[in-house]
Amino acid sequence: MLVEEVMKTDVITLTAKDTIETALKLLHEHHIRHLPIVDEEKRVIGIVSDRDVRDASPSIFEKGTSPEELKNPIESIMTYPVTTVHPLDFVEEVASIFYEQEIACVPVTRNDILVGIITEKDMLYTLIQLTGTHVQSSQIEVKVINKPGILPQVTQVFGKRKVNISSVLIYPYKPDPKYKIIVVRIQTMNPLPTIEDLKSAGYEVLWPKMPGMQS
Repeated sequence: MLVEEVMKTDVITLTAKDTIETALKLLHEHHIRHLPIVDEEKRVIGIVSDRDVRDASPSIFEKGTSPEELKNPIESIMTYPVTTVHPLDFVEEVASIFYEQEIACVPVTRNDILVGIITEKDMLYTLIQLTGTHVQSSQIEVKVINKPGILPQVTQVFGKRKVNISSVLIYPYKPDPKYKIIVVRIQTMNPLPTIEDLKSAGYEVLWPKMPGMQS
């Protein structure tokens, strides 16, 4: 899945000279957590989060604070340089950026011009779609030998039963690297016939563990 398929294109931005007070109002009014900072050509030069603005705002509980702090330009608290991604990047690659850089938002640029934004919430929703958990389905986990060609062999069993597959994921089997786990979500609330098919084909079903069934 590409970034352009999940990014938001209606992006609220500020310039470096806009005030912290303006940022605070926009964050509250639009219920957002990040504001890209752009120049006249819509190139991203910084980014601020709701936490940045909150930390820079005077506390009502502290004496001696002045609302004049809110008049400071946003460039005084923005983060730069900014990590950006391209609309044709893969969502999986963006997930790695979120994890490795410990960030919660990345602007999307084309030819250095801002065209969208993608947040951790967008990433979570995309993960839900990719795993098929947004539709009524059943999950089956199958332990298989880690060898070329094993995936089509397993999915062939599902094909014979003519069940609709929502998603397929593959995980390592930590106790033994010679094996891996294939996780298949199928659009049925009764996976028992498919489980029986898999067992008859010689596969070990790790989940679901049905009463009275042996692996």
